[in-house]
Amino acid sequence: MLFQLLDRLFPASCPVDISAKRWIEYRLYWLEQEFGRQCLDRSQPIVEPTPAFFPDRYDKSPDSIQRMLARICVGMGVDVERIQLEFFTENRKLQFVNGRGQAIAGAAGLYEDSDGMFTIRLETSQFDDPMSLAGTIAHELAHVRLLGEHRIPRTVYDNELLTDLTAVFHGYGIFLANIPRNWESDTGRWPVTNLKKPEYMSGPMYGYALAHLAWFRGEAQPSWRSHLESGAKANFDQALRFLKATGDSEFAPPREG
Repeated sequence: MLFQLLDRLFPASCPVDISAKRWIEYRLYWLEQEFGRQCLDRSQPIVEPTPAFFPDRYDKSPDSIQRMLARICVGMGVDVERIQLEFFTENRKLQFVNGRGQAIAGAAGLYEDSDGMFTIRLETSQFDDPMSLAGTIAHELAHVRLLGEHRIPRTVYDNELLTDLTAVFHGYGIFLANIPRNWESDTGRWPVTNLKKPEYMSGPMYGYALAHLAWFRGEAQPSWRSHLESGAKANFDQALRFLKATGDSEFAPPREG
């Protein structure tokens, strides 16, 4: 009775605007067609920042970063032998902002490909934060899956957004949701709308995407939720409540029977 009353007083709502909602649903369906349904199955775990998934000692050394890369390559379905890992340090004294005064983040990672080989460059300031580093590596390896395997052109309007979502789809959403790198462009818009399109996925977008994975897997309270930071957890909880209450998604679990 209490929960019914609360539902009437505080109806479930989607954490993202209608354009972002439709994009996430469409692109999740697209990813399923590209990579298969196994990424939505409980047999493929959501990767957690624990020794069970990262048993190697991390000490910020090149060797430990290479070991992290190798483990994420397995999860992302990338042949580590085709990856050249390099490091760079960005001059952060000069910080750019957009027209609203919001800081535009510098590059955490860079991706290049040449003749079937791929170079990933990682910015050194994030080496103090293995959570951030793992998210960057997953994002750059998602470029390999999308651009390196010629699944999308570089010029597609949602290149970076889809790269983020590809990492989520392969199980690395916790790392990206906890440290979202989105910044709002002054000119980017969702197609055929006046709604602003972020360059990278926002916190609410990660929450909505992760909620779809839990919804598909039948996880009402997934154990991996505990690894989400408070803001990411709030976005996820709101999104999962919305999906469970309304079923309002173009990318819905198949009906049983």
